[in-house]
Amino acid sequence: MGTLKAVNYIAFANPGPAGVLYVAEGPTPTPGAGEVLIEVEAAGVCRADTLQRAGSYPPPPGASPVLGLEVSGTIVALGGATDGLRAGDRVVALCNGGGYAEYVTVPYGQVLPLPSTWSFIEGAGLPENAFTVFDNVFTRARLQPGETLLVHGGSSGIGTTAIMFARALGSSAIVTVGSDAKGAACIEYGANAAINYREHDFVAEIARLTSGRGVDVILDIVGGDYIARDVECLATDGRIACIATAGGAGATIDIGALMRKRGTIMGSSLRARTTAEKAAIARSLRERIWPLLEARMAIVPAIDSIYTFGEAARAHERMESSRHIGKIVLVPDASQPDRSGSQEEGHAPPKRP
Repeated sequence: MGTLKAVNYIAFANPGPAGVLYVAEGPTPTPGAGEVLIEVEAAGVCRADTLQRAGSYPPPPGASPVLGLEVSGTIVALGGATDGLRAGDRVVALCNGGGYAEYVTVPYGQVLPLPSTWSFIEGAGLPENAFTVFDNVFTRARLQPGETLLVHGGSSGIGTTAIMFARALGSSAIVTVGSDAKGAACIEYGANAAINYREHDFVAEIARLTSGRGVDVILDIVGGDYIARDVECLATDGRIACIATAGGAGATIDIGALMRKRGTIMGSSLRARTTAEKAAIARSLRERIWPLLEARMAIVPAIDSIYTFGEAARAHERMESSRHIGKIVLVPDASQPDRSGSQEEGHAPPKRP
């Protein structure tokens, strides 16, 4: 593809608050064997990015130290055999780091086509959420059609994705949220009910909403004392998938209650998974989720706000404020983002067709 120029990326010299982020210049990465080089049009902002910036979530060995776990863009170079991918393909990708840059290399198995009806900005919000939700809710926790999913943090990027995936594959979803406005947004995205945890005991509300039966699967991003309360919410043979510990890493539970319900508690982290494991998740997504995306009906983009690379600190501040509904997205400064349909204070989700 000719001589590659130095490119911009988002850096920080030392861990700290959002203000440590700045735009730096470095060489264009070169794809290794089995990798593709993507020219980045947009990058999703994840909670893991803010934790890494703060110094509490270092990248695994061998991963890029540059922030960014998901991108959309165009393939511009290939490193050997890449399973049919070609230069010029418009794609989304789950990165092993390095996504906050104008170019990033990604193992080809972690790359999926950008749906033709989705913009690059919309597509940037797909990979990390889609991989995380599908693996934990459908593969590990085995959510089945007709079952009920409880999602904590329903208005987050993970939460809105879980709502839509559950509904699209024949299940129902209940969410917990921190405000009535967030609850209303979750209903728009397809949740059957939203519980404002600041005003109601979600254990009592789950009992009421399910006529005492409980829920089949719980996606927990809180941890801490939520786990014991999750056990109370379980139906017989229910499963809890814990993927974050915002409320603390320690938990005390009633083992007897878990046994009586034949319940299962599982935990996982996506970033440290092997390339082969991530590729397997991508194949499942391509088979079961990607055919649903073109129509923009069961699953629609959930974009909260858009910032340029130079505004990365503001993007991280918004993520850490928890005011967002859906995904926060970064674009290279030269892209001049069109912020129509999103704004810095959040926006109502699109009406479902």
